[in-house]
Amino acid sequence: MQRTMGKAVEWLAAAATDPRSCKRQWDQGADAVLLEAGRLWDVLSVPEHLGLGALDLLRRSRLRAPGPVLVNCGARRVGFFLPPDPVTEWVGPGVRHVGKGSWVAVPPPDRSAGWRLEWLSPPDGTGALYHPDLVELALREAGGTAAVPARVSRS
Repeated sequence: MQRTMGKAVEWLAAAATDPRSCKRQWDQGADAVLLEAGRLWDVLSVPEHLGLGALDLLRRSRLRAPGPVLVNCGARRVGFFLPPDPVTEWVGPGVRHVGKGSWVAVPPPDRSAGWRLEWLSPPDGTGALYHPDLVELALREAGGTAAVPARVSRS
């Protein structure tokens, strides 16, 4: 477990402008650090009820290498870490696609429950990310008849 967390810290910190400073901040007890999206990963942020339903479906699908998923308890949002994609835009009510040029507050991967930002599925250090098609299908299924996120290509 300790080795996995060490790999996860290294992987997450690699997205920082200064990875050593990032790790030092976490070691010194920082709740979160700002990491740049669009290099190693993007984040698809959706309303909590939709994101939790989709995550439940993804977990039941028995994926071998699920990607990281964060919950922002204060904002009531769930963020799925996806591969960087500068040409696709996600649309739908309450959907935010955080990519290149944006920053994300990220807690250390071993953050315990009870914080404003929590890992529902922490990174495993391998770089595994959810495939956008799987997340989109899970969001559609979790949303039922409600409007749900969809991807469109920017031309």
